[in-house]
Amino acid sequence: MQAEDLTQEVFLQVYQKIGSFRGESAFTTWLHRLTVNQVLMHFRKRGVRLERTSDASEFENIVETPLQSTRRISIVDRVALDKAISQLPPGYRSAFVLHDVEGYEHEEIANMLGISAGTSKSQLHKARMRMRELLSRDLD
Repeated sequence: MQAEDLTQEVFLQVYQKIGSFRGESAFTTWLHRLTVNQVLMHFRKRGVRLERTSDASEFENIVETPLQSTRRISIVDRVALDKAISQLPPGYRSAFVLHDVEGYEHEEIANMLGISAGTSKSQLHKARMRMRELLSRDLD
């Protein structure tokens, strides 16, 4: 039932925002990003609605669940990831962000940056290798 509700919400968003599609990327890329954003917003709103205030005494016997510790770790990971991305050379960073973060295909990246698709693939590969190095160095 929740999946059906989310699908309907996405279709409404597409209907309302189709005019904002500029054609700078594939329609499927735009649709994917809109869908992901809609689902994330749904769960954020749902999480906020489930919160309530409590007395400190209610927390005395609470054991932290894996999900709670994962959320805390993910914030730390996000900071490390942002730091590593900022340390990439400009070409690597552009390819990484456009492909792995924004979801563009190599042909689209090539057109946006005025490079070949092969160069985009190479830059992305080198960016990923550098990211692994930077992130593993932060763990040491």
